[in-house]
Amino acid sequence: MDCTHIRLTFVPLRLEVGGEQAETFRNRKGYYSINVQTICNANLEITDIVARWPGSTHDSTIFNNSVRKAHFETGRYGNALLLVDRGYAAKNYTMTPLENPRTPAEQLYNESQIRTRNAIERTYGVRKRRFPVLALGMRVKLEKALTIIIATAVLHNMLRRQGEQLPPDDPEVLLPAPWDELLQLGQMQSLESAQHSTGQLARNSLISNYFYSLL
Repeated sequence: MDCTHIRLTFVPLRLEVGGEQAETFRNRKGYYSINVQTICNANLEITDIVARWPGSTHDSTIFNNSVRKAHFETGRYGNALLLVDRGYAAKNYTMTPLENPRTPAEQLYNESQIRTRNAIERTYGVRKRRFPVLALGMRVKLEKALTIIIATAVLHNMLRRQGEQLPPDDPEVLLPAPWDELLQLGQMQSLESAQHSTGQLARNSLISNYFYSLL
């Protein structure tokens, strides 16, 4: 069973976006940005990226309109799973963290899910260290900004496969969240008001058939 990891992040735009739709680019943190959806594998390689939505767009909206979701819905990826945070609805191919784990097996599942999902956090950290513009902001036209986001993803994959060393830490560049914060984020209340029963059944089956056997 293959596992991939999905996350969205804001790529800041250091310019005033003009036009009637300008405010759609202002994210919940108050600055203009592109909301970028990225999927990676365990080797921190980017397997899919969507960079075209304004910063105010909800994460679930971007995923619901993505080609990858359509492929998962039609079973194109077999028994592969997406590890997601609680901002996504639980489905038979998305594994979300439990909001209130009660049993040792559920706690083990939650910790494993969050620690495994950390691959996407590390991917963003590596990319921002190599390409600080992704964290500090771009002073270019919108169309060029979208091209830069995709180009840095391609370059990131090339450097990962070649084993290129990371540059020194830059205190101005955002790094991955620490473990304690990640574990806390995994306990956040879902942004979806209702979880799909098929997703809950798939998650419960994984906990019962695998994580209980580890105790």
